[in-house]
Amino acid sequence: MNTNPTPDYLNGLVAELRKLPKETGWVEFKENNSNPEEIGEYLSALSNTAALQDKTNAYVVWGVKDDNHEVVGTEFKPATMKKGNENIENWLTRLLNPHLHFHFYEITHEGKAVVILEIPRAHTKPVKFQGVEFIRVGSYRQKLKDHPQLEKDLWRVFDT
Repeated sequence: MNTNPTPDYLNGLVAELRKLPKETGWVEFKENNSNPEEIGEYLSALSNTAALQDKTNAYVVWGVKDDNHEVVGTEFKPATMKKGNENIENWLTRLLNPHLHFHFYEITHEGKAVVILEIPRAHTKPVKFQGVEFIRVGSYRQKLKDHPQLEKDLWRVFDT
């Protein structure tokens, strides 16, 4: 994991992710949706799916349209966002099990505000948010327990 990525690295990352033909199990594009519960579910789903698909990290990118990957900018500001009286990063970390060392990066890409959430893959067991394990099925976030074959496949990844 790149702990101190440069703006050039982050801009290059956004450019590469935008080249994907569509969202994947490990990449989600958003415009402004900043619902903390949904972000927590994405952290679980994308971390688990990254492990299943043998990716080091997964990403949520705000400020990019889902359908055509056009950069539209975002008003989402994770650095100042709170859930109750708690900083959003602390709140999310507290509700994830096991804890993930995820990072929000706020950059300017093509002159517009873009936020990247870098999520490390799950390592020893599925990541839960508020006690529930999530997974991506296509571009949809679902409960892992509703997909027993994917759950078996994920545990097989952890066993190797």
